[in-house]
Amino acid sequence: MSDSGSVTAAGSAAPRASRGRIVLAAVVAAAVIGIAAFSAGWLAAPRIATPSDTSVEAGFARDMQEHHDQAVQMAMIVRQQTDDPEVSSLAYDIATSQAQQSGQMYGWLNLWQLPQASSQPTMTWMLQPTLDGSDDHAHGGDGTMTNTVTGAEMAPGDPMPGMASAEDIARLSTLTGVEAEKLFLQLMIAHHKGGVEMAEAVIARTTNPVVLALANAIVFAQNGEIQYMQELLAARE
Repeated sequence: MSDSGSVTAAGSAAPRASRGRIVLAAVVAAAVIGIAAFSAGWLAAPRIATPSDTSVEAGFARDMQEHHDQAVQMAMIVRQQTDDPEVSSLAYDIATSQAQQSGQMYGWLNLWQLPQASSQPTMTWMLQPTLDGSDDHAHGGDGTMTNTVTGAEMAPGDPMPGMASAEDIARLSTLTGVEAEKLFLQLMIAHHKGGVEMAEAVIARTTNPVVLALANAIVFAQNGEIQYMQELLAARE
């Protein structure tokens, strides 16, 4: 490769890495904001009613734990399948942040003295009325909702928005290098979009300050990561 080619390659990589650091810094900032808001909500918690077993808050805590756990799984897989520093760093941040958030939601259920397992199908809570009465996920009381990621109709008990299939996970485990990176980014972009959808759904349905703090942090951080992952994916197409 000529010297000019080396300079061009280095020049294109540096801005991308810089953007990556900016995005990851934004995610860290979002986590700090979320912790502060969580602390404020925690102090306010005695002034609000404890969520019931079939509440929006309990349903969200259970479903989002499962959703986060799959993100951690995919992130840990790709870290074994690639040596790319950008993807590896992103995967590490996803794994650590979502494992920590999953632990928070586990703690909520314990604090509320509720079982970790639900007596209702997944996503049932998303059919409860919104606070403003718009019922943005429900359709005419027929027990279905629209997945805003795919546009498909969903019913309680269907796979949660953005969840990868068992086949997707198995395939990711067989790939290495750029092919593993591309599939991981494709799966995680869809997964994050589903996570944002679920977080926005609970924001529209609760006044619980602890739940709102985490849900808003999820929306902010995952939207930022979606944009960054789209850039990483475009660079590999």
